[in-house]
Amino acid sequence: ARSFLQAISKDEAVAPPLRVVQIEGLAVLKIIKHCKEFAPTLVTGQLLGLDVGSVLEVTNCFPFPVRDDDEEIEADGANYQLEMMRCLREVNVDNNTVGWYQSTVLGSYQTVELIETFMNYQENIKRCVCIIYDPSKADLGVLALKALKLSDSFMELYRGGNFTGEKLREKNFSWMDIFEEIPIKVSNSALVSAFMTELETDAPVSQGDYDRLHSSTTPFLENNMEFLIKCMDDLSMEQQKFQYYYRNLSRQQAQQQAWLQKRRTENMARRSAGEEPLPEEDPSNPIFKPIPEPSRLESFLITNQVSNFCGQINGVAGQNFSRLYLTKALHEN
Repeated sequence: ARSFLQAISKDEAVAPPLRVVQIEGLAVLKIIKHCKEFAPTLVTGQLLGLDVGSVLEVTNCFPFPVRDDDEEIEADGANYQLEMMRCLREVNVDNNTVGWYQSTVLGSYQTVELIETFMNYQENIKRCVCIIYDPSKADLGVLALKALKLSDSFMELYRGGNFTGEKLREKNFSWMDIFEEIPIKVSNSALVSAFMTELETDAPVSQGDYDRLHSSTTPFLENNMEFLIKCMDDLSMEQQKFQYYYRNLSRQQAQQQAWLQKRRTENMARRSAGEEPLPEEDPSNPIFKPIPEPSRLESFLITNQVSNFCGQINGVAGQNFSRLYLTKALHEN
C-alpha cells in the first residue's frame, strides 16, 4: 500500500507525454476573432486551462494589447497579464496559464523569437503549447489552427547552446525534430452542442458548399511563392556562411601544417647542433586559435519554413485540380 503523497510524487515523476490539446469552442472563436480583427498585424494572447495527464485542456484565453512603443511592451505586458489573471480569479474563471496563441502569415512562424518564448514559458510551466492561427487561409475554407511544442531533444540542445555539425550528428538531430505538432480536439458542452444543432439549416446545400468550389487561389499561391523565394535566398546566405567558414578552416589548417613543418625542420637543425628543440605547439600563435563554427539553428528554421510553404503550395494545387475535374464532370453531364 502507498500513501497519497507517494502516489502523487510517482505520478509527477512519470508524467505521461502530451497526446492531445482539448480546446473549448468559445476559446477557438476568441482566438479567430482577435487574429482576424488585427490582420495582417501579428497578435498574441494568453491560453488558460488545465494540464490533466496526457491532455492539455484550454478552456479560456484573453488577448494581449497591441502597442506601438516597443520600449514599454515588456513591462506593460507583464502588468496587464497579472491584472487579467487577478480579475479572472475573482470571477471564478480558470486562470492557470498553459501557453499562448499567436497569429501568423502563411505559416511563417518558425523563428528564433518563438523558440525563446517557449524557453521562457518552460522555466515556470512544466508543459505548455503555442496555438498558431493563420487568418489568411480562412478565405480558402480552412481552419488553420495548430498546436505546437518544442521537442525534448531540441530543448536539451538549445540549453547547451551547441548547434555545431558534430553535435547534431552525434544526437542524430535534423530540422524536422525542432517542433512537435499536437493534435487539437475542439470540445463543447452538451448545451452548446444542442444549440448548434438547432441552428443547423434543413437545406441540403449551403452557401459554404458553393464557396468550396471557388477555384481562384492565385493570390494565395503568389504570396506563398514570394515567401518561398525569400526563404530560399535566406537559406543560400546561410550556406554561404558555412562555405566561408570551411574555406577559412582549410586555410588555417594549411597554415598550421606549414608552421609545423618549418618548426620540425628547425628542431632537426637544433638537435644536430646539440641544442634543446623548440615546442611544436604554440597556443599564442593566431593560426592555432580555433575558428568558431556558425550555428545551424537558423538554417534549420529556414528549412522548416521552406517545407511548410512547399506543403501549402502542394495542398492548394491538389485541391484546385480536384475542383477542375469536378467542374469538368459537371459540364459534361
